[in-house]
Amino acid sequence: MVDVLDDEKGELNVVGLVGLIVFYLLIFFAGILSHKCLKRKSAEDEKQVDTDTEDMMLAGRDINYFVGIFTMTATWVGGGYINGTAEAVIKKGLVWCQAPFCYAISLTLGGIFFARKMRERRFVTMLDPLQNKYGNPLGALFYIPAFSGEILWSASILAALGTSLRVICGLEDTPSIIISAINYY
Repeated sequence: MVDVLDDEKGELNVVGLVGLIVFYLLIFFAGILSHKCLKRKSAEDEKQVDTDTEDMMLAGRDINYFVGIFTMTATWVGGGYINGTAEAVIKKGLVWCQAPFCYAISLTLGGIFFARKMRERRFVTMLDPLQNKYGNPLGALFYIPAFSGEILWSASILAALGTSLRVICGLEDTPSIIISAINYY
């Protein structure tokens, strides 16, 4: 095994901390700007959206391919993915790093076989077709693994944010993850 990080606590990296804060602010303001532009466009087009929440989550079902590709990449490629990929490559080599290839294959196949049909039927989640076909009780049962995955994915994101904070501020793992969790929510 290769030991990449030293066990010594580092000093505060001011440039890294400022960069992280600027990055978070850019993401925050990009979300606000996107929502305002969408509201302005829907007011100009005089189209009625179902709810503000659905409109915000799905961007009015009116995004171009360029924005869609970057949105999907940002959704799938989070801090846990980046840290996990780097760790797998460093510890075991590129052959054992399967996530980038499997993600690419699954996104491509999902886009080819499912995206158009799901968009035409105005589904919101991947579970909606299953719930339509098998009913609400089985739809609720199908939700359990998806919910578990989201909880674990959130934990990996918080761990990745904590790792970034640890490297920048020189804190230990647990306080870094707790601080990142407070900032995340």
